[in-house]
Amino acid sequence: MSGDHLGTEDYPLAEKRPEVVAGRRGKGLDEITVETIVDGTATIEDLKISPRALRQQAEVARAAGRGALAENFERAAELADVPQAVIMQTYELLRPGRAASKAAMAEAAQDLRDTYGASRMAAFIEEAAEVYERRGLFTSRY
Repeated sequence: MSGDHLGTEDYPLAEKRPEVVAGRRGKGLDEITVETIVDGTATIEDLKISPRALRQQAEVARAAGRGALAENFERAAELADVPQAVIMQTYELLRPGRAASKAAMAEAAQDLRDTYGASRMAAFIEEAAEVYERRGLFTSRY
């Protein structure tokens, strides 16, 4: 971030701190206009959420005392650049009764950690695997 600490007074960022909001390619909100879309200097990539924006949202959530929400934003920031197919496979694994084993979940966690640097998400999956094992949720139901 730009060195600023964001707090609840900054929410919503696009309204109260538009200078800190940027799209995937770094364009600020004031650079994304009908004209720039029409002339092609702004594209759909500029409208996609960035890892930075998700971390900013996490900072605001944490300042509001919403730690669990902040952690969700931080995991989302890690996943912003992960291919959609990998995200869908991970989602499927996290559904109770879908993962065949704890090892399958551990493998997915390791791939997220090693390939995409998604250590928070990997830890989340490993924690889920422990809970699933304790509760007998690896029995295939589908």
